Amino acid sequence: MSARESGSFESPEAAAFWRYISSTLDRLVDLAAGCVPEVAAWTPPAPGANSVLAIANHTLANAEENLLGVVLGERVARDREAEFDPGAGPDGLRVRWQALRPALEAGLRTLRDDRMGAPLSHPRRGEITVREVLLVVARHAAEHLGQAELTRDLAQARSPSIPAQ
Repeated sequence: MSARESGSFESPEAAAFWRYISSTLDRLVDLAAGCVPEVAAWTPPAPGANSVLAIANHTLANAEENLLGVVLGERVARDREAEFDPGAGPDGLRVRWQALRPALEAGLRTLRDDRMGAPLSHPRRGEITVREVLLVVARHAAEHLGQAELTRDLAQARSPSIPAQ
């Protein structure tokens, strides 16, 4: 029975990374999708700041590129600038995550322990191991979850009439 059929991961280490990556992305998507539209689209008045929706869109695109593209070798077309457009809104974000999540999980289930230290060519980081890519994705997602939570809180504080989530 294959790893996909048994529901297990080939690598306990990949399973641990996936547990943290997926739970962080679940929380980020839930946060963005749970915001009222005014909060989800609000951008702080600071140079380079982004809305909760833009942060979530960007974070999903980063995970897709790094996990599906770099680690699993699938073709991923990424337009980084377009990620910061709120796009289809909270509903579109949730639909995107519902489609992306199982693809990421299925691919990571097939990683074996002997691949974790294997070098890969990363488009921006040069040579990096599979383990390092997983670490980068986990760290990136966690950083942006915190940023999205703060952005949501600032948006709510700015408009007291908006109910807190």
